[in-house]
Amino acid sequence: MPLSRARLKDARGETHLFRVRALTGFALIVLAMLVLATRFFWLQVVQHNEYAARSTQNRVHLRRLPPPRGLIYDRNGVLLADNVPAFRLDVTPERVKNMDAMLKRLSMIIPLSDDDLKAFRRSLKQHRAFQSVPLKLRLNEDEIDRFAVNRWRFPGVEVVPYLSRHYPQGAMFAHVVGHVGRINPSELAHLNPDLYDGTTHIGKTGIERYYESRLHGVPGYEVVEVNADQRVQRVLQTHPPKPGESLYLTLDVRIQKAAYDALDGRAGAAVAIDPRNGQVLAMVSTPSFDPNLFVGGISSSDYAQLLHDPEKPLLDRAIRGGYPPGSTVKPFIGLGGLELGLRKPSDTVLSTGVFHIPGQARGYRDDQRYGAGRVDLVQAIEQSVNTYFYKLALDMGIDRFSAWMSKFGFGKPTGIDLPDESSGVLPSRQWKRIHRNQVWFPGETVIAGIGQGYWVVTPVQLASALSTLADGGVPHRPYLLDAVRRGIDGKRTPSPMPAPGKPIKHDTKDWDAVLQGMIGVVYGDKGTARGLGAGFPYVIAGKTGTAERYSRTTKAYEETTNTKVLARRHRALFEAFTPAEHPRIAVVVVLEHGAWGGSVAAPVARKILDAWLAEQKSRGTAPAPSTSTSAAEGTP
Repeated sequence: MPLSRARLKDARGETHLFRVRALTGFALIVLAMLVLATRFFWLQVVQHNEYAARSTQNRVHLRRLPPPRGLIYDRNGVLLADNVPAFRLDVTPERVKNMDAMLKRLSMIIPLSDDDLKAFRRSLKQHRAFQSVPLKLRLNEDEIDRFAVNRWRFPGVEVVPYLSRHYPQGAMFAHVVGHVGRINPSELAHLNPDLYDGTTHIGKTGIERYYESRLHGVPGYEVVEVNADQRVQRVLQTHPPKPGESLYLTLDVRIQKAAYDALDGRAGAAVAIDPRNGQVLAMVSTPSFDPNLFVGGISSSDYAQLLHDPEKPLLDRAIRGGYPPGSTVKPFIGLGGLELGLRKPSDTVLSTGVFHIPGQARGYRDDQRYGAGRVDLVQAIEQSVNTYFYKLALDMGIDRFSAWMSKFGFGKPTGIDLPDESSGVLPSRQWKRIHRNQVWFPGETVIAGIGQGYWVVTPVQLASALSTLADGGVPHRPYLLDAVRRGIDGKRTPSPMPAPGKPIKHDTKDWDAVLQGMIGVVYGDKGTARGLGAGFPYVIAGKTGTAERYSRTTKAYEETTNTKVLARRHRALFEAFTPAEHPRIAVVVVLEHGAWGGSVAAPVARKILDAWLAEQKSRGTAPAPSTSTSAAEGTP
């Protein structure tokens, strides 16, 4: 083959090309190694702290520890609100890929009600994705065992121990102690996240709500190490929470039980107060409900049943029930007539059965069809003679009448340490102008004199006014918190008592006249609660009240004239205190359906007084029996 057509092999050129390529490849490798080394240096040295922290965060978690809620006791240390160990099912949203699918699978293992799911979905909106959310509270042993076997199927779901609120006294203290419930979005918006992180429940009513800040405590936390499945391997650090304060109330379980049993589920309320200082010894509203239903989340059916019950068991009648006081205000009005110089104890009024305002044809009936004859103040209180107080109220005029009665706290909240207390209504010219945009008429003053018309009082308000009267005109704000205990081993420390208010000035002789009239109610021959004090070692001063629910001119009134349904027409009231000379307990009973205060409400008050007496004897603090024999003999 000719040379021109033959390709000669260029060994030198190939060698050079190989070297160039090799050097280039080596340079690229070195460059890549330099890049990797630089990146490695950047990550391991420059960014070491940041990535070390991230690694620790993946391995180490901070877990909030909600504080144990403070306990609640009565004055003698009987437990009213406790914490019991329980287990719940929690879900961490960020670890669940398909929430709906997971819930569907889980419901086949552990029953999940519609209420559970609704509450869970509401809670999801309140929490961040990395925060655990309660799905089902109060798991039983069978549910815990079934979940433990299937736990591997549900990443992000775990059984968590916690303390659940329990009310051992049940319905008896439901309104005054109150209950806790799940935190809702509106409440969460006003809570301090640092204090309530990890907390699922908050006080909703009663003492639980009023003293929430003292009962809640301060949360703690623990640092835990977890594995790749985010399961806790060990606890690295623990900072225990600070328990809430335990509260001791002024209430006495024995007196409370006597009131609750005596009311026997009838719509009404009973309040007992120590008039010397304002301590509430008993406060009952019936019908009541089981507060434990609300702790774990009350079912829709149970709540609907309570909400639509015509007797309104959820209403705290002691502080929110509004009633015309009827004749229970007559002692206050009678004292006002004496103090304002409009009457003397010996002045008499003729009761003929009907009272007429001068120049008017309309008549205002007395309790007795043909009247009580000529009566003085003592007799008028004893027999509850309307005519005496019709005329006295008219002579006082509505302005002086309202000014005097306001001194006993009518028309405004008492300030008791419970939420949502009603203020009631004290009839006045100003009140009617504001709420009705109308002028005041003399006839409205007349009926105000017997506790009817625009009058509205709450049982605790009437009990507070009665305590002021019983303590010689010294007002004491009713209160429930007696002492506190901080920590598990802390000492019981008395809570400061509210300072007494400005005394109502009065003449001792005027007070004695009113007192004799109230003693006559219980022991007088014509007393409207005669016989109530039989066998009781101390003199009882009392006053009955029967307030009409319907006007005599209405169809509703006519439909209740049958004696079998007479109770529907009236509200029955009774107030009393004892020992009459130096009172240590004042009691008010209100029944929404009762024929007469003396026959229906007064026996409830007597049972409360009997329980108080037994409690005093058991503690060795019972006062000496009354030295006055006039009451026992039946003559005031």
